[in-house]
Amino acid sequence: MGIHVVLHEPEIPANTGNIARTCAGTNTGLHLIHPLGFSTDDRMLKRAGCDYWPNVDVHHYDSFDELRRAYPDAEFYFIETIGGNHLYEYSYTDPDKEYFFVFGKETSGLPRELTDGNEGRCIKLPQTEHIRSLNLSNTAAIVVYEALRQQAFMPVHPKKPVD
Repeated sequence: MGIHVVLHEPEIPANTGNIARTCAGTNTGLHLIHPLGFSTDDRMLKRAGCDYWPNVDVHHYDSFDELRRAYPDAEFYFIETIGGNHLYEYSYTDPDKEYFFVFGKETSGLPRELTDGNEGRCIKLPQTEHIRSLNLSNTAAIVVYEALRQQAFMPVHPKKPVD
């Protein structure tokens, strides 16, 4: 059973770097759908991901269809601010499944071609009317940790002794 974050055409390198750091800390796969709004050599991308990039299982695709073909039996959930059900209404505990959480561009979200016909797989997080949306990297962390919580993910990094 695996958890995966899919960023569909992300635009802000710092968000992708922060998400990569979350992925490294949780053994979550990171899938990037091109075009990206930045270079993968971008200083901000590397800075936000710190020195964790070697621990990130990252994959690149030219289209969402290419990703779907690579994982035909996976469960795909589309994270959006409108419509759909709440994150907490779903179960992510089947040990035989791969769970993919798909996030859209920071400025426009997911394209309708991905959400149309997948309304039962569209997920939103609770929020007030005071904001348009939560930050992408914060939202990804909430989603990943909810799925992992359901799977009883509890590794603890041992503390280093203090000299």
